[in-house]
Amino acid sequence: MERPYVILSAAVSLDGFLDDDSPDRLVLSNEADFDRVDEVRAGVDAIAVGAGTVRADDPRLQVRSATRRDERLAQGRRATPLRVVFSPSGELDPGARLFSGGDPVVVYTSEAGAAACHVGPEAAEVVATAAREVDLEAALADLAGRGVARLLVEGGGTVHTAFLSADLADEVHVAVAPFLLGERGGARFVYPAPFPQSPARPLRLVEARAIGAVALLVYRRD
Repeated sequence: MERPYVILSAAVSLDGFLDDDSPDRLVLSNEADFDRVDEVRAGVDAIAVGAGTVRADDPRLQVRSATRRDERLAQGRRATPLRVVFSPSGELDPGARLFSGGDPVVVYTSEAGAAACHVGPEAAEVVATAAREVDLEAALADLAGRGVARLLVEGGGTVHTAFLSADLADEVHVAVAPFLLGERGGARFVYPAPFPQSPARPLRLVEARAIGAVALLVYRRD
């Protein structure tokens, strides 16, 4: 299957949580790491999240740096990469910031989700990939057909689990915060699944460095 090179990106606590149990978003990283992520965003063709991340964080999924946006435009690319949402149910708020501003958005969903989705065609293109789920391989093949060579997946845990368990992740970036959440932990980086990245076939560590108090770990598949 022709598909994009897939990069998973997350910031986690030492015990593997993406967030805590409070209604406010927990900041796990720092400005220097946010800028690193923005640089990664500027280097890809599409940025993807799951519906849970859209509901919880209401992200724009844009390149923040004006300089990087200008550089992309000078290369003949969009200022911000194509934005992608994975949502089996299609239950998305049409008022989410992601669907404003006019930049292209593609929602990959199921046939049932496409029928239930209230996001209009002026805000996003809705693509059904299977009867009642998102077929990631079909979605990736569709993205390849749109000219997407590099895809950045920014979460959340359900989406990361799906990509890793399907062996569709080529690279994993994890920024680790210097604290644990324990019983206050909320969403996790991944959930239980049959992962092929086992002790018998581990990922390869290609980078480890400190970004202030945050530890960045970059892994690739062999």
